Amino acid sequence: MIRHVNLKNFKAWREFDIELGPRITGLFGTNSSGKSSLIQFLLMLKETKNNPDRNIVLDFGKSGGVINLGDFGDVIHRNDKSLKLEWHMSWDRMEQPWSASDPDSGDDEIQFEYKEVSIQSVVEMANPEESKSLKTQSMRYTMMNEDTGEETTYGIEPNPERKSGFRFFRAEKLTTSDNKSPLQVEIDEGPIKTHLFPSQAGFLMGLGDIGSPSMLPSDLAKDYEKLMDRIFYLGPLRDYPHRQYNWSGGSPTDVGARGESTINAILAASERGSAYQMKKGSRKLSFQEMVAMRIKDMGLIHSFSVSEVAEGSSIYQAKVSVDKKSPKALLTDVGFGVSQVLPIIVLLNHVPERSTVILEQPEIHLHPEVQSGLADAIVEIAETRDLQVIVESHSEHLLRRLQRRVADETIPADLVKLYFVSQENGEARLTDIGLNEYGEIENWPEHFFGDEMGEIAETRKAAIERKMKAEE
Repeated sequence: MIRHVNLKNFKAWREFDIELGPRITGLFGTNSSGKSSLIQFLLMLKETKNNPDRNIVLDFGKSGGVINLGDFGDVIHRNDKSLKLEWHMSWDRMEQPWSASDPDSGDDEIQFEYKEVSIQSVVEMANPEESKSLKTQSMRYTMMNEDTGEETTYGIEPNPERKSGFRFFRAEKLTTSDNKSPLQVEIDEGPIKTHLFPSQAGFLMGLGDIGSPSMLPSDLAKDYEKLMDRIFYLGPLRDYPHRQYNWSGGSPTDVGARGESTINAILAASERGSAYQMKKGSRKLSFQEMVAMRIKDMGLIHSFSVSEVAEGSSIYQAKVSVDKKSPKALLTDVGFGVSQVLPIIVLLNHVPERSTVILEQPEIHLHPEVQSGLADAIVEIAETRDLQVIVESHSEHLLRRLQRRVADETIPADLVKLYFVSQENGEARLTDIGLNEYGEIENWPEHFFGDEMGEIAETRKAAIERKMKAEE
């Protein structure tokens, strides 16, 4: 899971520095303030990782894709192509932590474990005046141990002793004063994309053998790619429901950016026959039972099911009944809220545990009471399935329910981070709202969700003035 992101010169942000909540991160703010930038940045990294072209430094997306950011000139701060796009991102190791011992002591006993990893990359135009091509100027991975302060860094950077070329190095920060001198070698190639070491650095892999199992630069890149693979996104404009769906047995990795693969994901999960829990310690349900129960708890339906129209047809229909006495109806024939909530619930339960799920404006088309119920579902599923959920929202009802669940100890305050994004003089600003253990907001931003008390006062004032005129 992602711990921290520091991003420089991305869109409206001169610098964006954010600590993500282990369970929930809420991004709130006015329209066009820059609150979607973190989402766009993470999706850009995921698209870049997935692009098979190793010569692509950054994949900005395309029309009709998950993202469509244009080119470097469109994403760099104030469209200044002379600036560098820089970021530093840390996360919890996706697999078991690397264990390390001291090779010089001859003792194989484990001394400490590296549980946190970070990447630092710098991208710039190869020639801002003559070309659109980019280059990764430098890149490094650092493995960190919180308990001891030990660090090991592998990096590649321009060779300061030559006009061209790079140097590949390993450096160690120890708890004692005798930090080891960096091991380095000159190479001709630079980083590949923004996260891979060039093949020319392969012979240095032996430098990583400092414990059992050994920690190699290639392992770090693999862990980064696993992190990218476990980032999932659902956009604000979700697909309209259909009267029927075709499914041939495939299993999608997610529900699609618009929720277009939601029914296929339900059918794939049902085919596996896995059991699911609403909460830790609760009885296990089938996937469809669990989905139906979640939506029922929000007050939207009484029952939900997906079934084949005729055996062997591979054509399916999704039906719901609104209450006990209502006949089953197709999703197309009931309120729009069900089809908006369904992809969210399915995605949160379909992705692997320890994933990062991004939900952009999940409250669209939902009644305020349902928005509050959705916040409850997000909290419960994130806790039960060990998920990290990033929510970009305008919903005061969702925020208030998160506050309530912290206050009643459903979720600890230190697992939730809430931020307000605003703009001043063309520069985006991030404010930590400061949610305490009692669910209270300690740093309420000005005009956060508008001026509620001001609106009430002005309404009352207008009513009094109108009555006075009527009496005259």
